[in-house]
Amino acid sequence: MPSDLVLPEPRTADPADAPPLRWGILAPGYIAGRWADAVGAHTRQRLVAAGSRSVERAQAFASEHGVERAHGSYEALVADPEVDAVYVASPHSHHHDQALLALRAGKHVLVEKAFTRNATEARALVAAARDAGVLLMEAMWTRYLPHTDVIRQLLDDGALGDVGRVTGEYGVRATPDPTHRLVDPALAGGVLLDLGVYPVAFASFVARHAGLGVTPDAVQATGSRTDSGVDAQVSLQVGYGTAQAQLFTSMLTHTGTSTRVVGARGRIDVEDPAYVPARVTVTVDGRTATWDGNRVEGYGGLAFQAAAFATYVAEGRTDSPLLPLAESVRILETADEARRQLGVVYPGE
Repeated sequence: MPSDLVLPEPRTADPADAPPLRWGILAPGYIAGRWADAVGAHTRQRLVAAGSRSVERAQAFASEHGVERAHGSYEALVADPEVDAVYVASPHSHHHDQALLALRAGKHVLVEKAFTRNATEARALVAAARDAGVLLMEAMWTRYLPHTDVIRQLLDDGALGDVGRVTGEYGVRATPDPTHRLVDPALAGGVLLDLGVYPVAFASFVARHAGLGVTPDAVQATGSRTDSGVDAQVSLQVGYGTAQAQLFTSMLTHTGTSTRVVGARGRIDVEDPAYVPARVTVTVDGRTATWDGNRVEGYGGLAFQAAAFATYVAEGRTDSPLLPLAESVRILETADEARRQLGVVYPGE
């Protein structure tokens, strides 16, 4: 390395450069609104339709977020001939059924994280997408952000030496109503799939680009459950060969969302909040440099995954090179094993 530590520049394309797709938004809730606003502000994508079980709700969402028209059912949305791709923005308890509906209609599908309730459902979606010959992608938006590509290049180049440790946390103190989906087993409640999927996916990302693969050789989980039986707090140790990931998620306490990667020669620190466009500090062989080149902030970063998706469709891809479907399945296998150890089971599993 040169005497001064020089960080790579992200290779992330300007979202406005992506070819436009005609999008339908399925389940117009809070995250769908943030996504629609980001896409409208930073890309050339067309938001042609919103679909809800309530036509009034779909119409209100369309009016607020600049969507061209509204449908009063999910079936009508996926049958719309002017919709090229469907963004499934519902809670993960419904992702399998709703994504399957869109896939069987021949649409490309972007599915919010967590991808599904469990790996079995994820495999079923992957098989349906393969049968339909369309692009299916998990909306783990952090994979597509500029700061993530800085980290990706450093790991691919081995800048840290052998990676030995990854840490990540996401805890938000919540006191939901007893009927809220977050504590309802029938709605795949619990903090692991709601917030914990972020640090679990980050550990998988690091392991993949550090050359350790995405299949853990050990998963150890401890934690606590709510009165309704879902996970309220989870501590995870996930082993990838010689590397260990210490991960934590909670609805009982606020932790922030910082992440760290430690190797034999140095470390990478992603500042809180780490899951939006973030600042990255890198130390290698005693020298430190910081990357802070984000031009889009907060939820505006959702535009990058939409733009990447549209580019992949134009290129004829049926899988994301930055988050392959096989890795999305592996991430859920890790979550499945953690839930098994904690005794968290959803109805029908």
